[in-house]
Amino acid sequence: MFLCYYTLVYENSNTWRPTVGIFLPKAANRTSNITLTTASALTSAKPWKAPDPYYVAYPNKYSFIVNEPDKCQKENAFVVLMVPVAPSNAAARDAIRSTWGSERIVGDKVVSVLFLLGLPTSQDSEKLQGDLLQESEKHHDILQSDFWDSYYNLTIKTAVMLEWLSTYCQNTPFAMKVDSDIFLNVKNLVNLLLSVPKQNYMSGLVARGAWVLRNPLSKWYLPFSVYGRAQYPPYALGLGYVFSLDLTGKLVEAAHLVKPVYIEDVFVGLCMQHLGIALTDPPDGSLFNVFPVDYNRCRYSKLIATTTRGLGDQVQFWRNLQTPGPYC
Repeated sequence: MFLCYYTLVYENSNTWRPTVGIFLPKAANRTSNITLTTASALTSAKPWKAPDPYYVAYPNKYSFIVNEPDKCQKENAFVVLMVPVAPSNAAARDAIRSTWGSERIVGDKVVSVLFLLGLPTSQDSEKLQGDLLQESEKHHDILQSDFWDSYYNLTIKTAVMLEWLSTYCQNTPFAMKVDSDIFLNVKNLVNLLLSVPKQNYMSGLVARGAWVLRNPLSKWYLPFSVYGRAQYPPYALGLGYVFSLDLTGKLVEAAHLVKPVYIEDVFVGLCMQHLGIALTDPPDGSLFNVFPVDYNRCRYSKLIATTTRGLGDQVQFWRNLQTPGPYC
C-alpha cells in the first residue's frame, strides 16, 4: 500500500512534525545566507513542543539556513572558537567582536570566531530573523541551524556544532566551545594548544565524580527515568572546553548511540565515556574558572577563561589587559 500525504509546507502541525518527521522546511541553498522571504516563512510557525521537558530531539537531520562553509579553509585556522548564543543576544556578539573575538592572529596562528544559533522563538521572530541575516551579511561569522533555540535544546546546539566542525573544518587542529558570557584570554589559549596532542584531546574545567541532582527545583535536575546513575562520568564544564578536531567525527558517531540529556556538557562527557577517551586536566587548575574572578591585571594575564558578571565587565577587563605596561 502506498500512501500520499498533502500538507502545506509552512503550516505543518505539531502532530505532523514528530509523526511524519517534518520539523522545518529545508532551504535549497545551504552554502549561503537565506533570503528575508525564506526567513519569514521559517519563523512563522509555532515552535514544536517536546513530549516532556527532558526530551532531546537528537539524533535528527538538522540543516544550516545561515552558513559560512569556507570559514576554516579560507582563514587556515589553527583554532576555531564556537560561541553558542541566543538569536536575540546581539549585544553579546558585538561585545565579543570588539574584545577577545577581535584577536585573530596570535604569533603565526590564526584564530577564527563563529556564533552558533538556532531559530528565534520570540513573538517578534520574523523581524529578529531579518536582523540576523543583515548581521550575517555584515560580519560573516554566524551559523544558524533549523532547531528552536532554547535552554533545553543546548544539547542539540552542541551536536550541530560538532557536525559542522566535522564537515567544514577537517584541516583545523583545534576548536573551543566557549559561552558568550566568558572572558577569554586568546593568547594563553593558543599557547596552551601549541603543546598539547592533536588527537583525542579535550580539556577545560573537568568535573569528576559529579553527583546527579535529583531536586526538581534545581536548574540541572534530571529524573531517574532520564539518567539512572548516581554520578556523571568526567566532563568538561560548558563555560569553555577545547578539543582536537579529530574528535568531532567520533563524537558525532557516539552522539547517535548515547541517550541524550539536555545538559549539554554532561552529554559530551557521556559521549567521551562511550568512546573510551579520557579528558585531560589543564596544566594549571586556575586556567578555567566557573565562578567570576575579581579583576586583577596580573591574575587575568595568566588565566584562559572565566565567567563574568556582565558584558560591561567583559569589555572593561579586556581593554585594561590590552594597555601597555607590566601585568604583575
